[in-house]
Amino acid sequence: MIYIQIFLAFFYPGILGYGGGPASIPLIEHEVVDKYGWMTTTEFSEVLALGNALPGPIATKMAGYIGYEVGGIFGAIVALLATVGPSLLAMLILLNILYRFRQSPRVERLSSFVLPAIAVLLAEMTFDFVKTSYDMIGFIASILLIIGAYVALEKLKIHPAYVVMIGLIIGGLFL
Repeated sequence: MIYIQIFLAFFYPGILGYGGGPASIPLIEHEVVDKYGWMTTTEFSEVLALGNALPGPIATKMAGYIGYEVGGIFGAIVALLATVGPSLLAMLILLNILYRFRQSPRVERLSSFVLPAIAVLLAEMTFDFVKTSYDMIGFIASILLIIGAYVALEKLKIHPAYVVMIGLIIGGLFL
């Protein structure tokens, strides 16, 4: 029964929390503190502070921690699935609709506007990464990492996950 309660405690905020994690926080607090009494307001505030200190989406971090505290590892998995479930379901439905109408002139026109915007956002993110790398480790180390990643990805056809892992190891050992 506890796993159903964990699921519902994070599924409802996932559905109703329009605007992402920060919009879901009061809803999660209501479920966790007021409805189920798994935490006090002070404990919830500490979890929120911890979640804000770590990188990544706040709602999933809080769900994982609270789910683990209440129901162990399986509770954490249930809470995480309940948190990302509504968004995942909505994306699958919307992608199915887009795929079904992919030949439609309206969908093609939408794609012609969206794809360049995505390319610009990815390019901006890449330049931000390069600038941060330059500021943190210097020009030569940044260029070596960029060239190494390019060779690994494009010439050697190494999977991107492995390239990221290698970059993390290099950064941890040498930088």
